[in-house]
Amino acid sequence: MWHGGVVSIGRMSRSEIIDSPTGFVAEHIKTYVESNGTEGHIWRGVPTLLLTTTGRKSGFGRRTALIYGRDEQDYVIVASKGGSPTNPLWYENLVLAPEVTVQVGAEIFTCTATTYGEDDKNLAHRQKIWDVMVAIWPDFANYQVKTDRRIPLVKLTRKN
Repeated sequence: MWHGGVVSIGRMSRSEIIDSPTGFVAEHIKTYVESNGTEGHIWRGVPTLLLTTTGRKSGFGRRTALIYGRDEQDYVIVASKGGSPTNPLWYENLVLAPEVTVQVGAEIFTCTATTYGEDDKNLAHRQKIWDVMVAIWPDFANYQVKTDRRIPLVKLTRKN
């Protein structure tokens, strides 16, 4: 249930969820939550999910809305931060606490988050998934050009 950006949930180490402070993202989350995913799942023609991580300092749930793709049964998200030189905070959170909560449409479930590898063995698969994500949201390619960091791709594997 929506309570002005803070929602109670029992899955996180603390019971509060704090939504993204970014204006348009907060509005997107609010719409998604209030409609139980019937509005907001598709945003600007692309699929989105709600990702809740555990804050690495506060222990509170931190929720954001992200464009997603698929890698077979797994969900894929991009830690682009619009091409910023630093990773998004949600990414830093899931690196330290990879068990996350995901909402896709009306369905809410737990996932384990892993970053696609950069080693030679996995580089071709990572590139394939990157191309899938750029096909969904072409600006991801522009974001990569804007930054010196390799934008992480994150796989969300359902636990239940």
